[in-house]
Amino acid sequence: MALLGSLPLAFRFALRELRAGLMGFRVFLACIALGVAAIGAVSSVAGGISGSIEREGRGILGGDLRFELVQREASPDEVKRIEALGTVSKTMTLRSMARLADGSDQSLVQVKGVDRLYPLYGAVQTSPNALLTDLLAQKDGLYGAVAPQILFDRLGLNAGDTLLLGDLKLEVRAVLQAEPDALSDGFAFAPRLMVSLEALQAAGLVREGSLAETHYKVKMQGERSKSQLQVLQKEMRIELGEKGFRVRTSYNAAPALSDAVDRFSQFLALVALCALLVGGVGVANAVQAHLDGKRSVIATFKSLGASGGFVATVYLIQILLIGLAGSLIGMVIAAMVPLATSSVLMQYLPLQIERSIQIQPLLLAGVFGVLTTLGFALIPLGRTKDVKPTLLFRDASVESGQRAGSTWWLSAIFVLAMTAGLAVLASEERRTAVYFLGGALAGFLLLGLVSMLVIALAKRAPRSRSTVWRLAVGNLHRPGAITRPVVISLGLGLTLLAAISLIDVNLRGQISGNIAGKAPDFFFTDIQSKEIGGFSALLAQLSPQGKVQTVPMLRGRITKLKGIDIGNYKVPPEATWVLRGDRGITYAQTLPENSTLSAGAWWAADYAGEPLVSFSAEEAGELGLKVGDSVSVNVLGRDFTAKIANLRNVEWRSLSINFVMVFSPSMFKGAPHAWLATLNDPSASVAQDGAILTAVTRAYPAITSVRVKDALALANSFVAQFTTAVRVAASVALIASVLVLAGALAAGNRTRVRDAVILKMLGATRRTLVSAFVLEYLLIGLATALFALMAGTLGAWLVIVNLMNLTFYPEPMVAIVTIVVSLMLTIGMGLMGTWRILGQKAAPVLRTI
Repeated sequence: MALLGSLPLAFRFALRELRAGLMGFRVFLACIALGVAAIGAVSSVAGGISGSIEREGRGILGGDLRFELVQREASPDEVKRIEALGTVSKTMTLRSMARLADGSDQSLVQVKGVDRLYPLYGAVQTSPNALLTDLLAQKDGLYGAVAPQILFDRLGLNAGDTLLLGDLKLEVRAVLQAEPDALSDGFAFAPRLMVSLEALQAAGLVREGSLAETHYKVKMQGERSKSQLQVLQKEMRIELGEKGFRVRTSYNAAPALSDAVDRFSQFLALVALCALLVGGVGVANAVQAHLDGKRSVIATFKSLGASGGFVATVYLIQILLIGLAGSLIGMVIAAMVPLATSSVLMQYLPLQIERSIQIQPLLLAGVFGVLTTLGFALIPLGRTKDVKPTLLFRDASVESGQRAGSTWWLSAIFVLAMTAGLAVLASEERRTAVYFLGGALAGFLLLGLVSMLVIALAKRAPRSRSTVWRLAVGNLHRPGAITRPVVISLGLGLTLLAAISLIDVNLRGQISGNIAGKAPDFFFTDIQSKEIGGFSALLAQLSPQGKVQTVPMLRGRITKLKGIDIGNYKVPPEATWVLRGDRGITYAQTLPENSTLSAGAWWAADYAGEPLVSFSAEEAGELGLKVGDSVSVNVLGRDFTAKIANLRNVEWRSLSINFVMVFSPSMFKGAPHAWLATLNDPSASVAQDGAILTAVTRAYPAITSVRVKDALALANSFVAQFTTAVRVAASVALIASVLVLAGALAAGNRTRVRDAVILKMLGATRRTLVSAFVLEYLLIGLATALFALMAGTLGAWLVIVNLMNLTFYPEPMVAIVTIVVSLMLTIGMGLMGTWRILGQKAAPVLRTI
C-alpha cells in the first residue's frame, strides 16, 4: 500500500530524470521500434489485402452468390431455381491447348467462356478498349477472343491474328488487361484465353467427362448483409449441395487467396516477433547500462531513505515510458508501410489495395512492444532493489554481486509467457504458433547454455604465455563481459537466416533436381474413352523408349466422413486441402504404382461387391480415418458412399499419377469420365519434347498437354519469392541482433575504458589491446556461428523431412556464409566501438578508480 501511495512521487522523479534526454537509450528505442514496426507492417499489409478482398467481394466473385459445378452443367430445373434469386451470368472454365494457325507453335491456356451478361460487377479492361461483347462476337465467320500480353509474347501474336482452339479458329482481337473475377477462379498455371460461350461450344472442348467448371453468378436486387447472404448460402447448400453444387458468397470471394495471405502473414509476424524478442536482449542491456550510469543517483536515493522498491519503481516507470515511445515509433512506421506498398502489391494482385491505417494490428504490435520491454527490463531492475548505497558510492556496477529476487524472475517469466500466449491467441494457425515460439524459446535457452559453456571454457582455459591470448580469454568471462548478450542475440538471428537459406536451397534444388528427375515429362488430360487407344499408340510411335501410364479420372467432392457432414467434421489445418473443393478420383483393379499398402487388403481383380475405397494413409491419419470407416463423395451431382478397404503409403514426390482416393471398379461402372495419361522418357531432348507436344496437339486438339518441366519452373519461382519474403523478415531479426551487439558494446564501454587505461599504464601497446579485442570477438563469433549452423540445420531438417516429406541435403556454402557473416558482424562492430575507447585519456579515468 505504501508503494502504491508513492507512485505519483515516483512518476515525478522518473519524468525529471528523463529531461536529460534519451542518449543511452538509442539502441533500446531502435530494437523496440524495429520489432513493433515489423509485426505491425506485416499484419497491416495482410489486413489491407483482406479488407480489399471483402470490400471488392462482388467484383471478385462476379456476383452476390456463385454456384459452381464440375464436369457437368446445371439442369433446366436447377437453372430455373438459381434464376429465381436474381440476374444470372454463366461462365465456363477449362484448360486446353491454343495453337497457331499454321501449327508451328502452341501453348497451354486457361479458357474462359462468358455470356453476354458478363461481368455482372466490375469491368473487363482491354487494349484497345472496346465492349467485350463486340470483341468476342462472331464476325466474318470468326469468333473473337482476348488474351493477356504474356500469351501474345509467347506465341508471337498481334491483334487480329488467328488461333486454333480445339476444332475452332479464333481471331485474337485485344489484349486482356484486367479481369474482375480472376481471383475467385483460383490459381492458373496458364494464361487466360477469354471467348464467348458459343465459341467454347463450337470448339468442341466441352465433352463427356472433360474437366470443365461451370459457374452461375447471381446479381441480387438491393443490398444484402453478410448474415443475410450466409443464411441464403446455407439454404441453397441444403437444397442443391447434394447435387454437386458449391455455393459461395461475395463475403468469401477468394478463400484460397485469403487463407494464403493469412497463413503467410501470420508466419512472417511470428518471425518479426522473434526479432522483437531478440531486441529484448538489447532492452536488458540498455536498462543495465542505464542503471549502471545512475549508480550515484541510486545511492543518493537510498541514503535519503528511499526503499529499494521505490527506486525500482522510478526506473520501471522510465523504462515503460521509453518502451511506449519506441512502440509508438514502430507503430507510426508500420502505419506508413501499407500506404507505401499498395501500388507495388497491385502489380501482383488485381485488387485496389486499401490505403488505410489498420488500427487493430498496430495496437497489437504496440502491446507486444510494451510487454517485451517490461519482460526484459524486470531482471536488471530487480538487481537495484537490494544494492547497498556504500557499494554504489564505491563506483561499482549495479550488477556486481547482485542477483534479482525470485519475485522479479517469476514476474519476468509471467510477462514473457503472456506475450507468447497473446501471439498464439492472435494466430489462426495456433499449433504452428506454439511450435514456432517453442522453437524460439528453445533457441534462447540453448544460446544461454552456449554462452555459459563459452564462459566456462574460458575460465578453465590453460594459461598461455601470450599476453594477447590471456587478455582475450579473460575478457570472455570477466564481470560485465559481452559474451552472453552477443551469443544470444546474434545467434538467434543467424539461426533463422541459416535455416531459411537451407530450406530454400533444398526446396529449389529438389524441385529442379530429384523431383524433376522422377517426374514424368508430360501430363495429358481430357482424353475420351474412344480416343485412349489411338492416343496411346501415337505416344508409342512418338516416343518408342517412353513409358506411358493411363488411368480413368473423375472429379468428386467429399461430402461426408464416417457418416458426418464435413461441415460438422473436425478437421486439422494440415488436412483442409483434402476437403476443399473437388478432388481427382479414379478406380482401379490393382494397386497403383508408387504406392504400398499400410493397412487392410486390396480387393480382387474381379470384385463386384459393396463399393470400396483405398485412402492415402497420411491424409487418412490427419482426418482420423481407419479401415472400415465410410467416405461419401459427390460425383456428377450424385452422392456415392464407400467403405475404406485399405490405406496406402503414396510416393507423392514422384509426381506420377496418384490419388488420395482410389475406388473399386464397380462403383463408377458406366459413369461418363475422361482419362489421364503421363509420358516419361528420360532420353528425350527438348526438341523431342516440342515435337511430341506439337504432334499430340495436332492429332487431338481437345486433349490438354502439360509439360511438367514448365510447371516445375513455375513452382521454383514461387518458392524463390516465398523464401525471399521470409528472408527479408528474418533479416529484421539479424538487424536487431546487430543493434543488440552495438548496445552490448556500449554498455561495456565504461569497464573497457578503465581496463584499457590500466593496461596502457602498465606498458600495453595499442596493437596488443586491439589484437586482444579482435581475438575476443573472433572467439565469440565462431562460437555463435557454429551454434547457428547446427541449430539452423536441425530446424531446416525438421521442416524438409518431417513437414514436407523430402530428403534433406546439407549445403556447405550456407555454413561458410553463416560463419563469415557472424565474424564480420562481431569483429567489425566490436572494433568500431573499441577504437574510440583506446583513445581515451588516462587522467579522467584514473580519478574514478
